[in-house]
Amino acid sequence: MANTLLPLAERNLTPDQVAALDKRREWGLTLQVIAGQFSVICVLLSLWVGQDLTYSPGWAHPMAYYMAVALTIVFTCGSVGTYMRRGTRPID
Repeated sequence: MANTLLPLAERNLTPDQVAALDKRREWGLTLQVIAGQFSVICVLLSLWVGQDLTYSPGWAHPMAYYMAVALTIVFTCGSVGTYMRRGTRPID
């Protein structure tokens, strides 16, 4: 009898398909952890961004650029990791 707690698409998987599903979910969790770590970095960078934007001359705003890069990593890794952790089909 099939496990009724599993989604319908995952009830009759072969062992190879289960291994691929587990690997995809592990990568999703890894990306979510990376997003969480970079969100902590964003909190720390936010302490200096206001001062950097106020006092740095011209286009020289390194902390603002680091913050933009860190936020991009957070949103990209977080959304891709969440997409991979759900029961969506992998891209072959």
